[in-house]
Amino acid sequence: MLKFLSSTAAIAVSLAMPLCAQVQSANADPAGTIPSSYPAVPQAPKAAPNILLVLTDDVGFGAASAFGGPVPTPNLERLAAKGLTYNRFHTTAMCSPTRASLLTGRNSHAVGTGALTDLAMGAPGYTGMMPKSAVTIGEVLRQNGYNTAFFGKHHNVPKGLEGSSPQDYLPNGMGFEYFFGFVGSSTDQWRPTLYRNGVRVTDDRPQPILDQRLADDAIAWIHQQQANAPDKPFFVYYAPGSAHAPHQAPSEWIARFRGRFAQGWEAIREETLTRQIARGLVPKGTKLPEWLADLPRWASLPPQEKQYQERAAETFAGELAFQDAQFGRILAELERMGLRDNTLIVFIEGDNGPDAAASPNGSLAEAGELANRRLSREEHWTLTDRIGGPLVNSNYGSGWALAMATPFPFYKQIASHLGGTRNGMVISWPDRIKDYGLRSQYSHAIDLFPTLLASAGLQAPESANGVAQQPVDGIDLSYSFAQGDSPSQRTVQYYEMLGNRAIFKDGWLAATLPQVKPWEMVSRPGVNLAPTYQWALYDLGKDFNQTRDLARKYPERLAVLKQVFAEQAALYNVNPVNDRTDPVRSNSAARALGKTRDRYEYWGSGLSIPLDAAPPITGRGFTVTAKLGAGEGTIAALGSRLGGWRFAIENGRPAVHHSLTPVPDDLFTLLSPVALTPGQMAEVGFAFDYDGGGYGKGGTVRITIDGKEVANGRLERSISYADPHTESFDIGLDSGVPVLEAPPGSSVFKGSLDKVTVALGPAGQKSGR
Repeated sequence: MLKFLSSTAAIAVSLAMPLCAQVQSANADPAGTIPSSYPAVPQAPKAAPNILLVLTDDVGFGAASAFGGPVPTPNLERLAAKGLTYNRFHTTAMCSPTRASLLTGRNSHAVGTGALTDLAMGAPGYTGMMPKSAVTIGEVLRQNGYNTAFFGKHHNVPKGLEGSSPQDYLPNGMGFEYFFGFVGSSTDQWRPTLYRNGVRVTDDRPQPILDQRLADDAIAWIHQQQANAPDKPFFVYYAPGSAHAPHQAPSEWIARFRGRFAQGWEAIREETLTRQIARGLVPKGTKLPEWLADLPRWASLPPQEKQYQERAAETFAGELAFQDAQFGRILAELERMGLRDNTLIVFIEGDNGPDAAASPNGSLAEAGELANRRLSREEHWTLTDRIGGPLVNSNYGSGWALAMATPFPFYKQIASHLGGTRNGMVISWPDRIKDYGLRSQYSHAIDLFPTLLASAGLQAPESANGVAQQPVDGIDLSYSFAQGDSPSQRTVQYYEMLGNRAIFKDGWLAATLPQVKPWEMVSRPGVNLAPTYQWALYDLGKDFNQTRDLARKYPERLAVLKQVFAEQAALYNVNPVNDRTDPVRSNSAARALGKTRDRYEYWGSGLSIPLDAAPPITGRGFTVTAKLGAGEGTIAALGSRLGGWRFAIENGRPAVHHSLTPVPDDLFTLLSPVALTPGQMAEVGFAFDYDGGGYGKGGTVRITIDGKEVANGRLERSISYADPHTESFDIGLDSGVPVLEAPPGSSVFKGSLDKVTVALGPAGQKSGR
């Protein structure tokens, strides 16, 4: 007690002293009574650069003007003018695996990401769960004195854990002090499903389109970082969703390209190759691979289809060009702030080849048209004027995908061919890189991890956070910075994606021939086993773009390379090679890791639950019961106008909306003729009596008030998949893309919403009365 009183008296005396006297007393300390030893704070190596790592989405080698493509990307070209352009850089042919490799420096199967997290399996190379034995570049830099931030797409959360994922799998648990972006393969550009530091952003006021929001946030973060710690380097990972479907852009940017694609996909391909050869991006004499037999020729299309496909290409171009402009804003701000010279910028144009999954016809609801109902050409034509805007989620036809892969064969998913794995890359660092120009060293996404660490004066840790680290598979590319003609240090690299395989060794590439079309991922019957694939052989030293199969000429060499692939597959957990993409595989991880139950209870309003943690009301009967007082708005909603359910109170009356596709005739509405009694609590029920017989079947929709049926209606076909699949199941609002178009803010339930209960019937079976 005396000691406490003495301390209190000392504080009182101190507070009575003039402030200047306190400061002088504290600073002077002539007796040396204040200890001066503090725990060490991580410090980055002297002169370590700021780092900006940019990764765009689904952009093929031949799309951007920086690589000879038809879409002007002046800011990427400006970056390349003071940097290095790599024309033999490779990805994995799909987004989750490429991102896992880029962040960890390890081959994708070695870190459990041999395919999309949406297609995870219970095998070591395919769990979708990145191990702690392979920490990310963000974590290594953070622990070595960098501030770290992540903007944009994060598609490395295990399937089934999206709603309850430990921080280990979210950016804030992977070394990034700040995260603003979306989780999953894609999101709507106009009404995105966003998270900030793990918390859902549900503000539905009008906002700029997503790419602009990401750039705004990145610039603001850099300003704040420099204000707080100007002597500390930063690492920004900037991964916009462009140009993954949905292709959406401001109307004025789409209008810039009106008529620019009227000549068709074959002509665009020829024009791109001419530019690539003229700029030295590909060798002289390079010829285009043959047009794929399952893609239509432009001249064969009817006029309405040409108009539709033109608008789809114009929108893709508008989105990519707009994304380049947003990157340009960040670049300009680094220059204005005097940070540009000592900022190492790596810009990877695409995490894989261009996307052909929309089929030769294209799509207006990517997942919905794969799983719920394919729209006819004629239905597409009726919605042509909506492409690029907020009412559809368009993706161009597969003919455009092949054109955007120029000069290579095939596209995204096809890891056996360069159209799926060859992407353009630019590296610029004015303080260090002085010899600008083309670099043709063979490189891969795994090489960026050691390259960035070496540039910062760091090495990969042997242990991190108490866990021994597995070997880094990447090779430091800084050997290519000063000597453009130095030989490639990477001599072997394997590829595997959904059964498509390849092995590169000493300039040769052995590759399987594709059996599954990307647009058949969900619909195709059966499963092709790995041994049924035929192999081809290419001499990439003489055949830059993989056009001449030499398997019959050199069978012994092919046999050797196939053995090398088998060895690499065993080393990196590639087995079992599996090309399944059906619902059985896509749901296996969600069933194994998630906890499906028969009854879900939600207390209160304003909740957003990721789909894998939400009640799976598709393909089965269900009831949604709400205890509520007077109010208006959404009680519960799943998905969007592209494929979804909405249960609401409208003008005092319960209502159900079900949208199968964006076609207006596919919107089902059931409205109660009986209104709720104003000012009184009520129990409102919505039931779907399912016909059974599998997924996507019909049934009877019923509405009850306090247990009494007040309305029923027949729904002939229900969604088997909510679209977009990054949309959530919402209570008391309809966030992101709505099921029913309404003014901003109007979907929020305004009133008392005490409890919502969802009860499920058996999956795929008959239910109800």
